[in-house]
Amino acid sequence: MNTENTHEIVVLGAGYTGMLAAVRVARNTRKLNVAVTLVNPSERFTERLRMHQVAAGQELTVYRIPELLDGSGVRFVRATATAIDPAAHTVTLDDGATLTYDTLVYALGSGTDTGNAPGVAEHAWTLNDPRAAHRFSQRLTEIAATGGTVTVCGGGLTGIEAATEIAESHPDLTVTLISSGEPGAMMGDRARVHLNKALDRLGIIRKIGVKVTKVLPDAVRLDTGEPLASDLTLWTTGVKVPPLAAQAGIATDTRGLIITDPTLRSISHPEIHAIGDAAAIRMPWGQVHGTCQTGLPTAAYTADTIARRLRGKSVAPFRIGYFHQPLSLGRKDAVIQFTNADDTPNRWYLKGRPAVFYKAFVSSTPPFAYKLSKHMNAQVQLTNGGRATRRLA
Repeated sequence: MNTENTHEIVVLGAGYTGMLAAVRVARNTRKLNVAVTLVNPSERFTERLRMHQVAAGQELTVYRIPELLDGSGVRFVRATATAIDPAAHTVTLDDGATLTYDTLVYALGSGTDTGNAPGVAEHAWTLNDPRAAHRFSQRLTEIAATGGTVTVCGGGLTGIEAATEIAESHPDLTVTLISSGEPGAMMGDRARVHLNKALDRLGIIRKIGVKVTKVLPDAVRLDTGEPLASDLTLWTTGVKVPPLAAQAGIATDTRGLIITDPTLRSISHPEIHAIGDAAAIRMPWGQVHGTCQTGLPTAAYTADTIARRLRGKSVAPFRIGYFHQPLSLGRKDAVIQFTNADDTPNRWYLKGRPAVFYKAFVSSTPPFAYKLSKHMNAQVQLTNGGRATRRLA
């Protein structure tokens, strides 16, 4: 695709998956005529696993992408991809520049969907961006001085972590968690008992079995018709992906995720690899949903696969299984539900201080993995799912 016969690999997105894919494929192709370019709108690496801590007012280590890439051989371009032309193998950037690729790694991830109820985009906050999370924390401090109210919408892991972090950091606030189902419903009974004890201990009010139909500047309206006063509303429910792939004519599912073959290549454009939240990946047990524990393995696998194909070697299908559901409950408590390959809970769980250390280790792993991957192929996959993911011949 270029006059210098250099194989151009472009990675879109420098989140958890894009960072690892770029660093690892650069190392694995170091002796080949390959150039790797990583594109991202910001120079700051966002630790999505820890945005609830930022929202509660905690200061985290700031990682700069150029510093994380130093010595890897990856070229960093600070820009936003605005269009992909699969026929011409080009990516258009918001600064007017165009990148040409031979292989494209699509790692644009996902964010909270703010369009699934009126008023969310205008009046609710999300954890999509560290700058917004920091501004949210400043507002928290302001309303805590008057004993204000905070509403967290969504009873999944993100909503629970945010609610408990806020309640622990600001005990003078009234924190309400709204969930259409049982908070932590994906966990086993014993893990949920511990979770609910933590919610009780922190004084978090639960509204379960209801949905928010509208977000107002100072309240939310439930599907029961009940208005609920809310000085600050945090929205953590619903997921959306960038429309870039669908707009380019790349085969996507109804949610906009790139449909992949067993080796994580686009079924319509095999020179495009999709990883993490951007990919529609199916295992024999069902659809893989976006988490860091599956995203990093897709990145490592894709980096290794690209290098193997460039060397003319065979490639085995991608296999993954879930291992755990780590959940922090503030800084002093946590619960870890261990799972079967299909993410259903098994009998084992961890709670209290041991779980706190476990969760802290999990959350801190990615930046370390990027640094290590400059020198060796770091192990990032906890399990390939065993028999549950073996395809029939």
